[in-house]
Amino acid sequence: MSLTGNWSYPTAIKFGAGRIKELAEACAAAGITRPLLVTDKGLADLPVTQGTLDILEAAGLGRAMFSEVDPNPNEKNLDAGVAAYKAGGHDGVIAFGGGSGLDLGKMVAFMAGQTRPVWDFEDIGDWWTRADGDAIAPIIAVPTTAGTGSEVGRASVITDSVSHAKKIIFHPKVLPTVVICDPELTVGMPKFITAGTGLDAFAHCVEAFSSPHYHPMSQGIALEGMRLVKDYLPRAYADGTDIEARAQMMSAAAMGATAFMKGLGAIHAMSHPVGAQFNTHHGTTNAVCMPSVLEFNAPAIADRFNMAAAYLGIDGGFDGFRRFVQELNDSLAIPRRLADLGVTEDAIPALAKDAAKDPSCGGNPIELNEENLTELFKKAI
Repeated sequence: MSLTGNWSYPTAIKFGAGRIKELAEACAAAGITRPLLVTDKGLADLPVTQGTLDILEAAGLGRAMFSEVDPNPNEKNLDAGVAAYKAGGHDGVIAFGGGSGLDLGKMVAFMAGQTRPVWDFEDIGDWWTRADGDAIAPIIAVPTTAGTGSEVGRASVITDSVSHAKKIIFHPKVLPTVVICDPELTVGMPKFITAGTGLDAFAHCVEAFSSPHYHPMSQGIALEGMRLVKDYLPRAYADGTDIEARAQMMSAAAMGATAFMKGLGAIHAMSHPVGAQFNTHHGTTNAVCMPSVLEFNAPAIADRFNMAAAYLGIDGGFDGFRRFVQELNDSLAIPRRLADLGVTEDAIPALAKDAAKDPSCGGNPIELNEENLTELFKKAI
């Protein structure tokens, strides 16, 4: 079977090895003639990024890049990116990299034409309607990891550098116009990034499948996304050059982000404040929190995961699924405790307070509050 395709759900996706060569064509389709490539500091000088800039330059599109993007991007990074966009006279953004580069790139395109501060567009009620949708620049997304799925998302996570809170900024037109998913771009990922990003995709699928909201399309996508991670993440971790495994993990990442339109839950509600306060890797933090959250949500999700376990080829129903999750974490060298990521017990009250305010709480199958989140943090730490 050829792992190549052209998909239009949830947006136009050019999927397959070597398809980064079609970047100039994607720019033309999006109406971009002066793109700004936005990526993170760690990727800026790597061959995968420089080769992409070469493709742009050869097509007469320049090689402009902004890379002052932190692992947990904040509004200071955003302001600098918007300034670079305007100074360069750009007319579109290529969001390139992992979650940080993709999220910040999308926000540069979003904010370049707005007059209100970014926090006015937080994902609260209908705040997104405050934005001038016609002023949002076109976006092309090129993921170089297989985890966040931000390439097919309508939002970005930005950290408030003052309050250290992660905030979700949403607008339907933040969804990239074209996505290039080229698994060859992920071959150089180190093992710990392969594991953390892959388990981020898994967490998205698990939480979407657990959510009580009605969205049968997302439910089905979440289930198959879990299968892809189960079957292919160990392979990608063991051999980074396994292009089939890398491709299947890119699919799983996009599927997880598509599925969580159905909702996220306690895993992400916990992970967001931990990442903001302790600058931890998002996907790894999700993985550490997952066993405790599965135990907490068991009364509400056991029956549906009995079915999922059978589909995934896991014996023992929900209990077998929980065992599988811990065994998968262990096999990928994921720490068992938040304390191993540097999280301290004295931070729990503040973490629980911030987690209770996180929009992800709304998709958890058991209602969350500061009290039960405090207990969850105590178990996870």
